[in-house]
Amino acid sequence: MQRIAVLGAGHVGPVIARLALDAGFEVAIAASGSPKDLELITQVVMPGVKAQWAADAAAAADMVVLSIPLHRFPALDPGLLAGKLVVDAMNYWAPADGVVPMFQDQELSSSEIVQRRIPLSTVVKSLNQIAYQDLEDGRRPAASADRHAIGVAGDDPGAAKLVGEIIDRFGYDPILLGSLGAGRVLQPGGPVFGAVLTRSEFERAIHATAGQA
Repeated sequence: MQRIAVLGAGHVGPVIARLALDAGFEVAIAASGSPKDLELITQVVMPGVKAQWAADAAAAADMVVLSIPLHRFPALDPGLLAGKLVVDAMNYWAPADGVVPMFQDQELSSSEIVQRRIPLSTVVKSLNQIAYQDLEDGRRPAASADRHAIGVAGDDPGAAKLVGEIIDRFGYDPILLGSLGAGRVLQPGGPVFGAVLTRSEFERAIHATAGQA
């Protein structure tokens, strides 16, 4: 795992790109338009990150992080991500972003819906739980007593473990949740969404929710 592509250059994408770069990965970032439109912001905000076309960034990557606005996801070409490990860092928050019919199914987590849309990819839910404003400053060394936690949810245990190792390199304790469905706790309205928590605080929050179910 050497190369990470971040699709989405709004608020979240550049922060994740910087985390990945600081962790020693080769990082490319892409938006919906030409990479020329990103060159200046990349040089200023993400020096060392390469701006590319989305297809080129995804093709060369070992892992692709989806941080595009979720209402744009239905138009994404599934072939772009075929065969890739994909981290779903998107959130479905209808009051803020509007209704997206694809994500109205309350029986599934949003990442299960993403996985159905891109069946030739391996989807893991992560990096969506902490607000982008806190994500960079929340990093701590591995031995820190106040190190914060980030949830990792996936149906493929090997893929989830790999993403967890990357989260650890980013400066967070990974909490493996067992399945994409279990990743519902990371979504808006979930017990840990928007919160910066230590491992013990995170685990208490999701156990309390499970006890109320």
